[in-house]
Amino acid sequence: MASGKRLAVVLFNLGGPDGPDAVQPFLFNLFNDKAIISVPQPFRWLLAKLISTRRAPIAKEIYGEIGGRSPIVPLTQQQAAALEERLNEKLDLNAEVFVCMRYWHPRAEQVVQEVAAFEPNQIVLLPLYPQFSTTTTRSSLKEWDKVARKVGLDVPTASLCCHPHQDKFISAHVRLLKSSLKSAGKNPRILFSAHGLPKKTVEAGDPYQWQVEVTAAAIIEKLILDEGMDAAALDWEVCYQSRVGPLEWIGPSTEEEIARAGADGKSLVIVPIAFVSEHSETLVELDIEYRALAEGLGVKKYIRVPALGADEGFIEGLGELVELALSRGTGLSSGVSSTKLCPSTYGQCPLEDVPVE
Repeated sequence: MASGKRLAVVLFNLGGPDGPDAVQPFLFNLFNDKAIISVPQPFRWLLAKLISTRRAPIAKEIYGEIGGRSPIVPLTQQQAAALEERLNEKLDLNAEVFVCMRYWHPRAEQVVQEVAAFEPNQIVLLPLYPQFSTTTTRSSLKEWDKVARKVGLDVPTASLCCHPHQDKFISAHVRLLKSSLKSAGKNPRILFSAHGLPKKTVEAGDPYQWQVEVTAAAIIEKLILDEGMDAAALDWEVCYQSRVGPLEWIGPSTEEEIARAGADGKSLVIVPIAFVSEHSETLVELDIEYRALAEGLGVKKYIRVPALGADEGFIEGLGELVELALSRGTGLSSGVSSTKLCPSTYGQCPLEDVPVE
């Protein structure tokens, strides 16, 4: 019998259009976020309107490849249901897991009201971005805080900022990677592909790129340990996809690495290292567009490792993150440390001067 304690866990993700008519407003919400375009209003609103209007036809074609809508909400709901079951089995409380998307429904305005109606004793905010960025995690947490304050949701709240090398997160990746490597042939190249960022964002102290590289290195380290492999024999690279706009982005790009693999006569195994559920960047960009590119450039085999989804080990890891947050009380912490995780050069790391009670 569970105690009278009620725990609300909120899973954050980017969101995606739920039909063709939602594509343009989804893009508008994305580009109207100060974390994405940092110009003041009303210029940001005007830019967001212009960019979303121009990009909507292309984006509709992309989503048309996968049924006209993003699968990210139902897939995140599956993760939420699995996590809720795990928490209620293991913890002596009544837990309910909510899904909150940043740029399309269900958004914070709706989910805050749902959480308030649940009347929890404590809230845990758990972004499904393994690596922290000001453009994703911070943006989601800031919106939640703004809306919660507006409606008067005053409940002890613990937030997780990131978990780039949490054990079960890494182990889940390794299991899926091993399965794909079995069919890749001799000495394939592993590409850890993450969504890119403008270079100026990283230069301003955003730790995302550093954390992505930490995740990749941790996966390789565990793969070597599990399989007794020679580290020097493993061929791998971190790369970045989904570049838009005229700004210089962090690299190397996934396209460049696919071209290099073709020139080297390599097979490729692609790991979506920063995406924990399937959406347009995996199902269209990686599976269709980059596959066609690879075939045209002479890549021997092109194998894409699935996103983690509701993998049992990954869900177990999310449960451990919730327990960790509960044990630390209110405040903000990473999934591996209660102190600053990132090197001091990354001033945008959220644990900078943030007390954890």
